[in-house]
Amino acid sequence: MSDDERAIREVVDRWMAATKAGDTAAVLALMTDDVLFMTPGREPFGKKEFEAQSASLKGVEMDGRTDLLEIAISGDWAWIRNHIEIAMRPAGGEPVHRVGYTLTILKRCDDSRWRLFRDANLVT
Repeated sequence: MSDDERAIREVVDRWMAATKAGDTAAVLALMTDDVLFMTPGREPFGKKEFEAQSASLKGVEMDGRTDLLEIAISGDWAWIRNHIEIAMRPAGGEPVHRVGYTLTILKRCDDSRWRLFRDANLVT
């Protein structure tokens, strides 16, 4: 496994751990400022909208796992295909389960760290 592949896998692991911990700041640090998310049924959105949506989930217990199916790296760009399972449990409520695939483009930034640049999330 190359250093770049290892670093990209660490980004995915940090994303999942920070999401589970409710650490939105840590998740935001894993994205470029011009990140763009595409999800079913809504217009693409960026980092500010992601942060606002995360704030609306305060008090929701999150758990999940990801299975990184493919990684391709070309210079300062990479893409990954994941299978994700997420369980969200609102305080006092029943869990909501979501399962599906993502296709993510990452960019090596000026500080040499890999960050999320584009994400097509098909988790439903």
